[in-house]
Amino acid sequence: MKLTRRQFAASIGASAVAVAAPAIGQEKYPSKPIRVLVPYSPGGATDYAARLISDKARQTLGVNIIVDNKPGAQGRLSLEELNRAKPDGYTLMIGNVTTNCITPVLFGKQLTFNYDKDVAAVARLMITPNVLLVTHEGFAPRTFKDTIDYIKKNPGKIRYGSSGIASFPHYDTELLARRLGLDMIHVPYKGGAGEMVKGIVSGEIQLTLLSTPITLPQVQAGKVTVISNVLQRLPQFADVPTLAEQGVKDVGTDNWSGVFAPSGTPPEVISTLYKAYTDAANDKAVVDAAARTGSFIWTAKSVDETRNWLQSELKKWRGITDEVKVEMN
Repeated sequence: MKLTRRQFAASIGASAVAVAAPAIGQEKYPSKPIRVLVPYSPGGATDYAARLISDKARQTLGVNIIVDNKPGAQGRLSLEELNRAKPDGYTLMIGNVTTNCITPVLFGKQLTFNYDKDVAAVARLMITPNVLLVTHEGFAPRTFKDTIDYIKKNPGKIRYGSSGIASFPHYDTELLARRLGLDMIHVPYKGGAGEMVKGIVSGEIQLTLLSTPITLPQVQAGKVTVISNVLQRLPQFADVPTLAEQGVKDVGTDNWSGVFAPSGTPPEVISTLYKAYTDAANDKAVVDAAARTGSFIWTAKSVDETRNWLQSELKKWRGITDEVKVEMN
């Protein structure tokens, strides 16, 4: 059987530990700060989840957890950085459905490693729903119907934003456009939602899907209007219908976040991280903080369940990307 570079390194490392352990003992994990890669700029849903839950996990693990934002290339920069790291539990990644499902499916051949073999799912964290919103800057419509009518009367003039080419908001908005016969211009933001919110507030884009934590302050400031919930009515926008309720079925994605490590990370380290992050996510203070933004905790019962779930997500997105082609330029 041919081993990948990661698997070979892990087997050599395991052998070395086995030889050295009787002489020097095994260092307790963790004994130094942990670095968490986030594939987006500060301010978006994934960054929010990473900071909120890592701060609580830090208290359990007893070491600092440093969030390191590395946006760009649909998450490939962070994925490559994760792959270069030693599989010792001191470099992790908190990613989402785009960076850890869609990117490996669409851009796997552009990665320098085998995602399925070289990245290990550790823990599921939370879901941060998106809502569909419009800018107040130079754009009059304030309802879903008026917005759709306006776009149809102005084909090729309305710009919508996403967190990057082939991101899940890109797919969801393209599906929406195809179902309703809309012609819009796609504006991708490589830094993710933190940059998208600037675009929608300034009027650079007129329409976008954004996560609730960063949408709420802009709604309260009178800068944007939510014209549709996506998959469910959120308490913060309880009077706004979902897409399905407004006639658009089977459009929308659960924006989950999860913890990932390099394959070859010792099982006992993975177990420690799984427990720390799962317990942190389910802490009442974290649950309440998430709920205030419309987010909700969505953890798995075990590491095995986490890994099985990731495989099912990858399979689902292989089907979606085969069926729905988006412009990659």
